[in-house]
Amino acid sequence: MKSYETLEDLKPLVGQNIGTSDWLSIDQQRINKFADATGDHQWIHVDAERAKSGPFGTPIAHGFLTLSLLPIFSQTAFQIRKSTMGVNYGLNKVRFMKPVPVNSRLRAHFKLLSWEPLEGNGAQLLVEMSIELEGASKPVCVAESITRRYP
Repeated sequence: MKSYETLEDLKPLVGQNIGTSDWLSIDQQRINKFADATGDHQWIHVDAERAKSGPFGTPIAHGFLTLSLLPIFSQTAFQIRKSTMGVNYGLNKVRFMKPVPVNSRLRAHFKLLSWEPLEGNGAQLLVEMSIELEGASKPVCVAESITRRYP
């Protein structure tokens, strides 16, 4: 995990990788819980037997499940010690380029795209999150996350 003392320490890092998360396993239980939370019980996600003969040969994670892992990925990728609060402000350019098979592992790479000052010594950060599937040559998801962080 990369560690930064203040929000200001990120300012000169625009255009650079600011952290890479730990690997996270995507098991059927996580997929099922997400299906229950969202009401999306499509068979390609939750019916292991039917999914075997489907287009992916196994259940796959919901795209929005993959995207919703942003907080856990960021917790293991980087920290800003003198930032006590962060608020989601939105997302740009979300793309799901490859399915995530059950029992696979993911991690995320975070690239700082912009840093803008906010009142109260805060900063608005635009961060590209690229989610990697272990063993795959291209990411499964790329999204731009906008957060507002405060000291």
